[in-house]
Amino acid sequence: MSSEDLKLAISVGMPSLMVVVGILVNNSRLSDLHKRFDDLHKYLDARFQIQDEKLYRVEQVIDARLKHLEERLG
Repeated sequence: MSSEDLKLAISVGMPSLMVVVGILVNNSRLSDLHKRFDDLHKYLDARFQIQDEKLYRVEQVIDARLKHLEERLG
């Protein structure tokens, strides 16, 4: 293998290797981003569940008061 062949192999091989490494790193970062979105989704679901429960309790109180008023007036 001559010096020119070695230079050609390095000039073709190194950029290809760097592209492969870049793809692997990028894929790892996308996986991390996906996990963060999943965690955010779970957090928002929990918050909305809490708000739904509070709203349901308020609705029960209002229904009870309306029923009481209807009984008194009707």
